[in-house]
Amino acid sequence: MDDLSDLWRRFTRQADRQAREQLILHYAPLVKYVVARLAFKLPRSLEVEDLLGYGLIGLIEAVDRFDPERGVKFETFAACRIRGQIIDTLRSLDLLPRSARHHAREIEKAMGVLCQSLGRLPEDAEVAGYLKIGLDTYHDWLRDTGWAVVSLDQPFVADDGETYALQDSLEDTTVPSLSEQLDGRELKQQVVAAILALPEREQVMISLYYTDGLTMKEIGQVLGVSESRVSQMHAKAVLALRALMRSRHETDSVVHRRRQANAPAYAAVP
Repeated sequence: MDDLSDLWRRFTRQADRQAREQLILHYAPLVKYVVARLAFKLPRSLEVEDLLGYGLIGLIEAVDRFDPERGVKFETFAACRIRGQIIDTLRSLDLLPRSARHHAREIEKAMGVLCQSLGRLPEDAEVAGYLKIGLDTYHDWLRDTGWAVVSLDQPFVADDGETYALQDSLEDTTVPSLSEQLDGRELKQQVVAAILALPEREQVMISLYYTDGLTMKEIGQVLGVSESRVSQMHAKAVLALRALMRSRHETDSVVHRRRQANAPAYAAVP
């Protein structure tokens, strides 16, 4: 195969369709890698071949959208798009357990309310108390959210109606900015602040999974815990990040509306 840089040059500058096909073939194994990471937490009734097909669509989209002039790493950019395409397709086909998705929404909502009232991330017992369930049941819900593919790739709808994925704003310079949708610098600052509010082990887990590309099993070996425990930590951390971001956006929106009405505005939750 021709040199990759030459293939990218021919495709992006000359719209060479043969170069595009060669790039897709070269990066096709990346689809298998992403599917392997997702498969263990998806219902066994799903066919791997179908997941590979959904992921290939994401890969093609990534190739078409990638700009090598930015000097970023294609694999990281593409992995995000492949995961997102698989998850979006499964949701559209309604192939993910509804109970798990319901539990994920309830936990995120509870965390958001408690973040507002407490001014910090709530403890497990506080979330369970708000949901009026036992702590063991809460931990079961967290484990089950793995079936809902809780991820930073999951679309997040801000108070102003804008939609984006938190993965796109992590402090990983290999991921393109979202300047077309939101101010990239401000969004990154908000996400970094939210991540720093997480317990240290969960910060490490997020970094190992999304930035370093380790599997849940490999992260478990690093942290000295089981793979299922890492999955639970991941679900909790992502739901907490999304709740924190939603809380910040809602607070900022209220402040903005009060300023427009010349009413006193209160400080945002730190």
